[in-house]
Amino acid sequence: MAGGDEFFEPASFAEVETRHKRSIFTGRVFLAGSDEEAREHIRDASRRYADATHHCWAYRVGFPRTTEYYSDAGEPSGTAGKPILGAILRSDVVNVVVVVTRYFGGTKLGVRGLIEAYGECAALALEAAGRRGRVRSREAFVECSYEHAQLILRQLADLGLSEGDVETHWEATVTLTAAVPLSLAEGAASLFENYEKRGFITRWKWK
Repeated sequence: MAGGDEFFEPASFAEVETRHKRSIFTGRVFLAGSDEEAREHIRDASRRYADATHHCWAYRVGFPRTTEYYSDAGEPSGTAGKPILGAILRSDVVNVVVVVTRYFGGTKLGVRGLIEAYGECAALALEAAGRRGRVRSREAFVECSYEHAQLILRQLADLGLSEGDVETHWEATVTLTAAVPLSLAEGAASLFENYEKRGFITRWKWK
């Protein structure tokens, strides 16, 4: 795991297919920011592919407090969910759910065969999804005049926020929504408070 406030999530949805002794395994990777979102992806996969033999899964959400769950979904205990979770842990990602759907091909794989099949499928799906680095942050809402908007944007850039961290809406007034890394939150608050006192900012708050 990246240190401090940094962590990794899947970069995108991914789907891969593998075959083991005529059984077809399809691994799908979803981004999930909460237990409920993870379980909704699991429910959706089970509904979409209701004719499959098994829908085994694992998920890992939250940072730095991480919640992990897995299910063998009818396969022998320890042969499916745990290998899927193991693949997630080796990929060093959070906010992820992996569902591996199996269509039984008529030949039993045995305990070791199932562990290898589910683990391999999950690992390949995670590799296909890739990963992106993220930083824990607080979201700041800032309202200011057109006159002072560029100054505030420059100050935020000087503070260390990238252009992609700040969403700007130019309406009757200018509103800025900034994802402020926790390491910069104190400096950003001081900046906002100072500019609010000077009348450059109409109002601001942490969302």
